[in-house]
Amino acid sequence: MTPHWDDLKVFLAVAREESLSAAGRVLKIDPATVGRRVARLETALATPLFVKSPQGYALTAQGERLLAHGEQAEMAMRALTEALAGPSEGLAGQVRIGAPDGCANYLLPQVCAAIAADNPDLDIQIVALPRIVNLSRREADMAVAVSAPTAGRLLVQKITDYRLHLVASRRYLRDTPPLLSVEDLRGRRMIGYIPDMIFDAELDYLDQLGVKRVPLASNSVPVQLKLLAQHAGLGVAHDFALPSHRQLRRVLTDQVSLTRSFFLVRHQGDQRSDRLNRFAQALSQGLREEVARLESLT
Repeated sequence: MTPHWDDLKVFLAVAREESLSAAGRVLKIDPATVGRRVARLETALATPLFVKSPQGYALTAQGERLLAHGEQAEMAMRALTEALAGPSEGLAGQVRIGAPDGCANYLLPQVCAAIAADNPDLDIQIVALPRIVNLSRREADMAVAVSAPTAGRLLVQKITDYRLHLVASRRYLRDTPPLLSVEDLRGRRMIGYIPDMIFDAELDYLDQLGVKRVPLASNSVPVQLKLLAQHAGLGVAHDFALPSHRQLRRVLTDQVSLTRSFFLVRHQGDQRSDRLNRFAQALSQGLREEVARLESLT
């Protein structure tokens, strides 16, 4: 029996949220209805799709197979809806972007505000997370990442490089012995990521400098920068964030200069969506231009 699309939508929500209540919130229906729809689908397919455990609803092997086909159907329905709507000069609907909080705080507001100004019927949502955004659970339509994923059915394109340097507040530098080399970092209070919460090796800047202890740490880039602005120590910061923190100054620029990259990650099937392709192009171009503009101010 061919599953009904409405039941497939419920199945996808439960698979991504791993609970009936969370899926119900996404779908805006009550959990009991979600449970009945899942049971109806399992009866229609004559196979169990989930195993319930204290941790929630986990997919069975049959459920994993249906998930792949369900996501393909979801992408096809989205493309069909856009095709029936016909071409439009402006972008419309909702697009959700996931990004690490440095990008989300210091780049995406300007870029997305400009895109929104050109597309008044478009709703843009920015999800700032100190971890990798899970596209398979549809946490976002697309994500900005600091390294290119190699697994999954994903479209990955490089957006731009960006630079980072060692920084401290002017007062800290005035009140402490001069920094002449990387060796002078020994014994200094360092500010950076919580070591066991670094979600991507590309973010382990201090380890690259030989720093093993981080007395003041946060998984949030803005928090790290505010600690630096409190004259609390030294840390590595994005050049594009420094125009927002004028009290911070780059140091040892001839010895410490890091380059990282942003990548745009999308669902592979979304390449058939003209709307998402156009948005991705505008987003990438905007990010490239904003990184270049802000870095020119440092």
